[in-house]
Amino acid sequence: MPLLTNESKRITKDFDGWHPIKKRLDEKTGLPTFKEREIWWCSVGVNVGFELYGKGQVFTRPVLIIRKFGATTFLGAPLTSSQKPGYYRVPYVLQEKPGFVVLDQIRTYDARRLVNLQPIQRMHPTEFAKIKQAIKTCFDLSS
Repeated sequence: MPLLTNESKRITKDFDGWHPIKKRLDEKTGLPTFKEREIWWCSVGVNVGFELYGKGQVFTRPVLIIRKFGATTFLGAPLTSSQKPGYYRVPYVLQEKPGFVVLDQIRTYDARRLVNLQPIQRMHPTEFAKIKQAIKTCFDLSS
């Protein structure tokens, strides 16, 4: 069903195309080894409303691994080239191209969603520290 976005564009989401891929991902074995600070192509799928979604045949988008919870799950933040106002998007550079880490879309991912056997690249420790500080600021729950 078409969705009306805040930019008044009609987007048709391919939920029917995503579901068979999601089933195959769930059956996937032989998970890749991943580490914090790595950026991977991740099969994030087709999501609801304004949640970021993947593109292409397996609905992928780059995701930064923020925290590894074990061999099978991690906390990740999707990446985008789209700049929007507000402090929920933190700038970074990936393969000499500017982009943004989308803090308000952070979630837990299963390693079965990772595409390929290796990451796109690993974020520089200084850049990663900047992202972690932005997360702390963004999600200050002390008040």
